[in-house]
Amino acid sequence: MPHSRYWTWLSFVLAALALGAWALVSYPPAGWWALLLAIPASIGTLDVIQTRSSVRRNYPLLAHFRFMFEAIRPEIRQYFLESDTEELPFSRVQRAIVYQRAKNTLDKRPFGTQLDVYAQRYEWINHSMVPSEIESHDFRVLVGGDQCKQPYSCSVFNISAMSYGALSSNAILALNEGAKNGRFYHDTGEGSISRYHRERGGDLMWEIGSGYFGCRDDKGQFSPERFRENAVLDQVKMIEIKLSQGAKPGHGGVLPGAKVTEEIAAARGVPLGVDCISPPSHSAFSTPRGLLEFVAQLRELSGGKPVGFKLAIGHPWEWFAIAKAMQVTGIAPDFIIVDGAEGGTGAAPLEFTNHVGAPLVEALLLVHNTLVGLNLRGKIRIAAAGKVITAFDIARTIALGADWCNAARGFMFALGCIQSQSCHTSKCPTGVATQDPGRARALNVPDKAKRVELYHQNTLKALKELLSAAGLEHTDQLGPEHVIRRISTTEVRSLATLYQWTRSGELLSGTPDHPVFKVFWETASPDKFSAPPSVLTLRTSKQR
Repeated sequence: MPHSRYWTWLSFVLAALALGAWALVSYPPAGWWALLLAIPASIGTLDVIQTRSSVRRNYPLLAHFRFMFEAIRPEIRQYFLESDTEELPFSRVQRAIVYQRAKNTLDKRPFGTQLDVYAQRYEWINHSMVPSEIESHDFRVLVGGDQCKQPYSCSVFNISAMSYGALSSNAILALNEGAKNGRFYHDTGEGSISRYHRERGGDLMWEIGSGYFGCRDDKGQFSPERFRENAVLDQVKMIEIKLSQGAKPGHGGVLPGAKVTEEIAAARGVPLGVDCISPPSHSAFSTPRGLLEFVAQLRELSGGKPVGFKLAIGHPWEWFAIAKAMQVTGIAPDFIIVDGAEGGTGAAPLEFTNHVGAPLVEALLLVHNTLVGLNLRGKIRIAAAGKVITAFDIARTIALGADWCNAARGFMFALGCIQSQSCHTSKCPTGVATQDPGRARALNVPDKAKRVELYHQNTLKALKELLSAAGLEHTDQLGPEHVIRRISTTEVRSLATLYQWTRSGELLSGTPDHPVFKVFWETASPDKFSAPPSVLTLRTSKQR
């Protein structure tokens, strides 16, 4: 039986056919009604067979009402809002930018800036009187330290972690094909490497979470043998240990057994139809020193590929403990991915999405400053993720200390996501975040793969224009002095003076004059993640 979303279209089709038959058999005037009803019936039929719009394929005829209201929204705002200069919600503006770049349409705006330049947190890049000429927008970063045998040349903009299971098979295919054609990487997400990740041959960042999907034994523990089987694949360029996720740090997950299909079970290495559990923490290590030994083990098993970890910053002493373990063991990850609390997810408790984890800027600064203070920043690359959508987002994030950026939300928009916020229901209207085969089929892979590629390319072209205007030639020349922020109606400051920065090697000779370092650095231990004595003493004194 057809899904209810097709009933409106099918009703017009059946009514037109019935009236047409009646006109032929006994009542000719009914033919006029048949012709009238044939118009919406034909429009719905065209919606079903076209491949450009997933919404029209999934909601024939009905989708046009959405597009109509969307088209007249600016006029409605003009006549019914008290102020016609009121800004659209930022997420909607971001989505519009992505759609235009993904479709390779004009992304220019008339009448100048659409932002209040006197509003707090208004930011800009200072331009140069001598703009530079940059030949290529393909900015790249070489990832791989002294302990890495197979370094990887990484784009400064890549697809962040989204698992098969959270996204549909067609969405994964389109993302990976777009990544291959655009020469950037596609993060597998915690759900491991599915056949859809491999089919189009795009570069992969393999994410390994606490469930060890794709590299686990029958008891759910890490399996070196199974890890090696995937890690040595030529398509796998880097390996990322997920410690925590910005949208829900410290929170595990469960994929109900009803959703564990044969393909998902094969990709994750779990039993078919059984609840698939991601514990809140890892079982392969329990200390900072153990984490770095695990990094070294994965690097060796993979044949020397770049290995790092992703984390959302929570307790600062835990991050300091990892940093101290780098000193003690001499083991350095090739990269660290900082995931800000702004990051998205398909489903998480409301309190976690809004009130757990450090925002990207604060988290990135802490990681960058720590590595600089230990003279490790030149050996370890930093990536960052968390609502990075536009070229300016990339520039600002790199200016604050990142080497490259990852994005999930932007690439979902490029696939056609309309933020219906139905990811957890499997009723995504665009076929992006669903395991319903009927809905997923509406997402045309070649068309959306091209949009993924174009979004990436056009965003980097915009980044090239920003760098050129600033008189720079590569993203590695961006620094906090290049980005200015208004902090009041009468004061602006560069990010270089707005935030505190450690000096090279400062942590090797003393403690920086920074509140977080002064309180937690000295007592953090490379052998435990638990709270240091200073924190326990403070808590005890408060209780008294």
